[in-house]
Amino acid sequence: MPLTTDTKKVMFEIYREADFGARYKVVYFTELGEHDKETEIEEAMRGEHVFDGFLLHRERNHAKQVVDELLERLNRGEAVDESCIRDSLQPYLA
Repeated sequence: MPLTTDTKKVMFEIYREADFGARYKVVYFTELGEHDKETEIEEAMRGEHVFDGFLLHRERNHAKQVVDELLERLNRGEAVDESCIRDSLQPYLA
C-alpha cells in the first residue's frame, strides 16, 4: 500500500556548522539525492546538534519557510532556544 501524504514525513535536523563560519543550517535527510547524501550527512554529524524531528509531508513547504526564518534569526545571533523552535514548528511536526 503506498504511503499517503498524511503518513509521509520529512526527517530534518537543524545544526551549527563545526567549521570557522559556524553558521546554522538545516538538512532534510529524506529529501537528499544519492549524489549529495553522504556529504550532507557527514557535515551535519560534524556540527553541533540544535533540533531535529519529522515534518508532515503535506505541510513541508510552509514548514521549510518557518525553518528558514529560524535559521536567519539564529545566524543573526538571536537567542532562539529549543522550545522556541519547537513552538514555531509545532503545527508542522509529525
